[in-house]
Amino acid sequence: MTKPSLLVLLTAAVALTPGCSLFRKSDKPKENPAIAGDVEATFRRRWVEKRTGELAAAGTAAEAARAQAEKEFEDRYGFGKPGAKK
Repeated sequence: MTKPSLLVLLTAAVALTPGCSLFRKSDKPKENPAIAGDVEATFRRRWVEKRTGELAAAGTAAEAARAQAEKEFEDRYGFGKPGAKK
């Protein structure tokens, strides 16, 4: 085979193939509900602990600070306690 005909053949082959899957944009990864739930629970716990500390440092009683922090979290982020049905 000559170089020009080989080049035409390779160009046609590349043009007709779908391409390598490494370079193709994949669909959105599927969300694992168990991992998503763990992330939400961790975020909630850390946010409530931080806010409880801030409120306690400002002079609010510990139990009242925690209750207020939990209410603020639910109002601000729109989801309740882990495992609670909406």
